[in-house]
Amino acid sequence: MMKEKVYRPENLVAISRYQNFFPTLPAEIQTDIYDRMRELLTEEKSYCDQGNYEHMAQILTSIAMYEVLQKHGKSEEEAYRIVSEEMWKFLNPAPMQKMAKLPFFLPLMKKVVPAGFSKKSGSGWRYTWHADDAKEEFHFECNACIYEQILGRRGLLKLGAMCCHADIINYGELPYTDFKRTKTLCQGGDVCDFFFVRHKTNAGDGWERSESI
Repeated sequence: MMKEKVYRPENLVAISRYQNFFPTLPAEIQTDIYDRMRELLTEEKSYCDQGNYEHMAQILTSIAMYEVLQKHGKSEEEAYRIVSEEMWKFLNPAPMQKMAKLPFFLPLMKKVVPAGFSKKSGSGWRYTWHADDAKEEFHFECNACIYEQILGRRGLLKLGAMCCHADIINYGELPYTDFKRTKTLCQGGDVCDFFFVRHKTNAGDGWERSESI
């Protein structure tokens, strides 16, 4: 039986993209972040199911850190810079880039991504998958996203856009593969449109990478 994931601030921070940065903060700020996260857990209880656990770790830690840093004297701009840069710094696109060199990368993505999203998407998510993609293409839409729902209600969509940018870091330099995205829900779009195109050569040798958002 799979062990239940417990929604405690300490647990969420420990699996968030701030797990390395958080311990460097002064103890008083750490305490205030945990306290704010306890409030957020109550306020966003309807999203706190097992499927959303990893997403809520990012969302709630981001909100609490952004707000608490301002409470402790940081300007809004400085708080956003710290939260965004520390999130992006944690990302490591190298394993995905290595995998993208394999000839079966895109067929694997077509199987792994829907299965993974199904397992790690709880209440509030909705996707559209396409079974008729050409062999060298893979695309899907996210029609409902809890980042947009939670952060939108709080006037914090810039934190959602920050999370969208993580996809650019993870997918934007894949060998032989162009990642195209023209809109996201957190950036005012009606959907998030994900589109991967596989090429026989690397970027610059007959094709140019798309400017995705």
